Amino acid sequence: MKVTTDVARCIGAGMCVLTAPEVFDQSEDEGTVVLLDDTPPPELHAAVRRARQLCPSGAISVSDQGDES
Repeated sequence: MKVTTDVARCIGAGMCVLTAPEVFDQSEDEGTVVLLDDTPPPELHAAVRRARQLCPSGAISVSDQGDES
């Protein structure tokens, strides 16, 4: 899994941080998404996908890079 974020689209809702805090954080200055791990381990894939679904601005993208998890 490869995760990317678009800070320009982020509105700082924080759903990603609540859903997958090992992968996402928020900047202290603007409250926008900070990507902590762009290739999270398989045990976090479900949480990352859920964070993508919950993101109101669509600022999170996920590509599976051929893995099945």
